[in-house]
Amino acid sequence: MSTAAEFVAVSQVFGDFTAVDSIDLAIAEGKLTTLLGPSGCGKTTSLRMLAGYAAPTSGTIRIDGVDSTRTPPEKRDLGMVFQSYALFPHLSVADNVGYGLKLRGVDTAERRRRVMETLDLVGLAHLASSRPKKLSGGQQQRVALARAIAIRPKLLLLDEPLSNLDARLRVQMRAEIRRIQGETGLTVVLVTHDQDEALEMSDDMVLMRAGRIMQQGAPQHVFPNPANRFVAEFLGYENFVTTADGTALAVRPEHLAVAPGAPSGGAAHDGLQLAARVTDVAYRGVDLLVTVQAVDAAGAEVRLVSDVRSTGVESIAIGDAVTVEAPAARLVAVAD
Repeated sequence: MSTAAEFVAVSQVFGDFTAVDSIDLAIAEGKLTTLLGPSGCGKTTSLRMLAGYAAPTSGTIRIDGVDSTRTPPEKRDLGMVFQSYALFPHLSVADNVGYGLKLRGVDTAERRRRVMETLDLVGLAHLASSRPKKLSGGQQQRVALARAIAIRPKLLLLDEPLSNLDARLRVQMRAEIRRIQGETGLTVVLVTHDQDEALEMSDDMVLMRAGRIMQQGAPQHVFPNPANRFVAEFLGYENFVTTADGTALAVRPEHLAVAPGAPSGGAAHDGLQLAARVTDVAYRGVDLLVTVQAVDAAGAEVRLVSDVRSTGVESIAIGDAVTVEAPAARLVAVAD
């Protein structure tokens, strides 16, 4: 698979603070790669360095195999969409989309053709003559996306582009961006702090923490195989226990079952089975979040959360003695 961009031992240091710590990262051509992690993990700084808005303290950035570490942003042939969209309020939708083409000296007829072609792609051709203030948040986001795509960039960089939209629109735009990326074959790099967004949209997912890459891979590989506790916690593995031999295990809430009463004993259980006491029950319509306190096999008190269907466990209440269990196949060993 071809590499569209590459970071080689790239660092960014601000005084005593290391924002990005000697990362190596290959971005596959024609794929959607997400940089994912909590605030301050280095994902936006990495995107800004790739875009040319910040220079690495050390290391090399290559685009299409060419050292572009010191190349200014306007010469990198990249499209970028920011959180704020940054549309020109005095220009029409069509003129906003064509702005980058005009700067590049594309003639009027070709510019008009590419603007309408791109607006068709994002479903906004009928609003070509409208002003941005007349558009909804989702429509403004599509205009910003169209403007970035119209120049036919080598890379399309998206910096938390959905964070200003409501929950329903965010879900719709995830699908739209995936559709557009698939239809155009663009190489896309998306920065997000939302694991659901990354899981749904990514071909390749890069999880970062404190300026370092914790794990990289396809969502279908990373999600069931978190490399360490940080990755597991970030992806929603809320439950952590330690075995008698010191192995740390993680299990997702939806894989942890709750049953009234104490463990049955008898034949050895090949998965997780612990006596527990209910500390909270939260009704959420189709499911319940049941929080319990238990003691794991290593003798440590642990807080565990089970996400269970609301039918069949209505009788469980705070203070009840229960058994929590998960099959061996749902237990994931994790490093610290």
